[in-house]
Amino acid sequence: MERPKLAIIDTNTLSVIGLKHILQNVLPIVEVESFYSFEEFEAENNKPFVHLFAAMNIVLENRRFFLEHVRETIVLTTSQDSQMSGFKCICINIPEKQLIRSLLTMHIGGHPHGANLPPLPESLCKKILSDRELEVMSLIVQGFINKEIADKLNIGLTTVITHRRNIMDKLGVKSVSALTIYAVMHGYVDINNI
Repeated sequence: MERPKLAIIDTNTLSVIGLKHILQNVLPIVEVESFYSFEEFEAENNKPFVHLFAAMNIVLENRRFFLEHVRETIVLTTSQDSQMSGFKCICINIPEKQLIRSLLTMHIGGHPHGANLPPLPESLCKKILSDRELEVMSLIVQGFINKEIADKLNIGLTTVITHRRNIMDKLGVKSVSALTIYAVMHGYVDINNI
């Protein structure tokens, strides 16, 4: 099955690069393409995109097109108060953890249990972590600090630090945000607990 394609349409280069990176972490099975103008996107519009992440000004300037594609369109707003009738909106001017939570919530709501998406590659489905590492990971992504994790699991602080390092190494992640994405996408943590 072909990988689903997402398009980001925004004139802000930093926003595009950052969102592309986050989307590729949140949804490792998708292919993300970037467009810095609606005209550039139109020139490539022969490709079927599952979702169009578009800046609000681009949606407003090309409203007719986006109204025809309202189900696929996710409007990138700069304020949490900004809403566009009929469109799904996501604020991009929030801390990374909140943005990831918003994307994951939207993904889970729109694709419960992976509906309409190809299966994850077999390597991502294998159990990589031990049961204890899964417990530690769950507590990390829920916001507990090392000392609290040690107390909760009745283990030493250095053991927690070792588990934390091993988890990051085994999964090849470098941040708690990436770890959070992995934990939610694999069902180890409920998004409502982060």
